[in-house]
Amino acid sequence: MPSSQRRPWPGPTLAFIPALLLAGQAMALEPAHLTAGFPRTDMVLETSGGRCLRIEAWLALRDDHRAQGLMFVTAMGEFEGMYFAYAQPVEMSMWMKNTYISLDMLFIRADGTVGSIAARTTPGSTARILSGVPATGVLELNGGFAERWQVEPGNRLRILTAE
Repeated sequence: MPSSQRRPWPGPTLAFIPALLLAGQAMALEPAHLTAGFPRTDMVLETSGGRCLRIEAWLALRDDHRAQGLMFVTAMGEFEGMYFAYAQPVEMSMWMKNTYISLDMLFIRADGTVGSIAARTTPGSTARILSGVPATGVLELNGGFAERWQVEPGNRLRILTAE
């Protein structure tokens, strides 16, 4: 979406400019055809370390997108991921079947805060990964992201734009 058509984030934007510049980078998800047809969005993750990180994410809004997720993807950039959105808060169960990279799963509550984190998930595992809290979304990022950037339960995720 051209920047002239993006919705502005309703908040103190100037405070976030340095962190957004620090965190910004081009999307590099491979192989790209696996995410064709997924809408994209920009998000800001406010961390315990006092940073606001810009995340570029693919949105899994439909059942077929949620079923595919990041399966068969072999690499993601540091500040990119996939966000699974749901209409109502539920206790979620995820798995890593056919997922080749370790992920950190941030389970997002209805108020936008991180409710729980499943860190460094095991690629290819069919073991259930439970949210442990009612959530309306899951942000999947590279394994170890939460530790590197001091992301903890209670931190806030804000959606900036959507295609």
